[in-house]
Amino acid sequence: MDKLIYLDNAATSFPKPDIVHDAVRDFYSTTGVNPGRTGCDLAIKAEEMIHGTRRAFSELFNRSLIEAGRIKDPNRLVFTLNATMSLNIVINGTVKPDDHIVTTMVEHNSVIRPVNHKVKEGSEATFVKPDDEGYVDPEDIRKAIRKNTVLVIVNHGSNVTGVVQDLKAIGAVCKEEGVQFAVDAAQTAGVLPIDMAECNINFLCFTGHKALYGPTGTGGICVSDDAEITGTVYGGTGVRSAVPYHLEEYPYRLEAGTLNLAGIAGLQAGLKWVQDKGIDNIYAHEMELFEMLQAGFSEIQGIKFWGTRKLENRVATMSITVANYDAQDVGTILDVGYGIQTRTGLHCAPLIHEYHGSAPRGTVRFSIGPLNTKEHIETAIRAVAEISADRPALVSGIEQS
Repeated sequence: MDKLIYLDNAATSFPKPDIVHDAVRDFYSTTGVNPGRTGCDLAIKAEEMIHGTRRAFSELFNRSLIEAGRIKDPNRLVFTLNATMSLNIVINGTVKPDDHIVTTMVEHNSVIRPVNHKVKEGSEATFVKPDDEGYVDPEDIRKAIRKNTVLVIVNHGSNVTGVVQDLKAIGAVCKEEGVQFAVDAAQTAGVLPIDMAECNINFLCFTGHKALYGPTGTGGICVSDDAEITGTVYGGTGVRSAVPYHLEEYPYRLEAGTLNLAGIAGLQAGLKWVQDKGIDNIYAHEMELFEMLQAGFSEIQGIKFWGTRKLENRVATMSITVANYDAQDVGTILDVGYGIQTRTGLHCAPLIHEYHGSAPRGTVRFSIGPLNTKEHIETAIRAVAEISADRPALVSGIEQS
């Protein structure tokens, strides 16, 4: 483990900061009870931790409101298990048969699949194409909106190419057209600032285990004050138990049952770590290493980049292939031969691979985190150069035999 070079942070951040480990362990060892189910001191302490985390994330995603002195209801920060669950809740809670959804070909399966299921149930959907580099034109979103469009849902940062979409421009289109706007921030929450009010976002869906450095099984939805959504999960809330139907007020409208309490404690600690480091500082560090990696790969014969090579409007994620190699083989060699962990295949985002032409076998994805170093990048460049140099000799040897 000491020699592992981890370049798969788009899948999950690793290693987690010690403050996160400590928070999870301390919750179980010092609190560990269910809030709302009893009035004991420990339950009150657990509830304070939950509410404090709601408030912290509500403020994170609503900075302009806070700076203007306006109050954002922290109870509209709803906890889920991950961004996939968040996106399913939003899609299933806003879209009915005969409704129309606008989304893009850049999306992850956490959007593609639930949207396709809604289409199977009688809804309609339009998947807007990006340009050659993977950027979506906000005016193409406008053109796709119909009279029965109820939701526009867009991936903020691509987990394949690193492209970051213009949320402010897309949100302006949604506001002008009177359509609710949902954002998949799985790749960007914690590494790029996101302001819901400035971008007219109704539903911001995030996961905790990536750039927020929380445990797996954490995530949430930040719901704007004017959003309209129906709850789809019913059950215990720990309060008002005599009511025969699930509660309509937030956070209970979209939450039911016992939350991942220790996970949320770890998520709170992860956010504190990010804020102490500074989101801008983290991003600058990652992009410095990304620029170094891209420049190094550009000097290697046989490397093909998929998607944008821009250094602006992106996160530190890139996809490549190596000539005469299957992407999976490159990933295996990097892992076994060099101790470098990447991600290969379609990355649960098949439409963008189809669009760019990297389907069906996919690419090798490198995604940089704040704990990576220049030495890690130098080793990755050297490893890919050696892999690329080996294959032509191997092919030549086979042909001669």
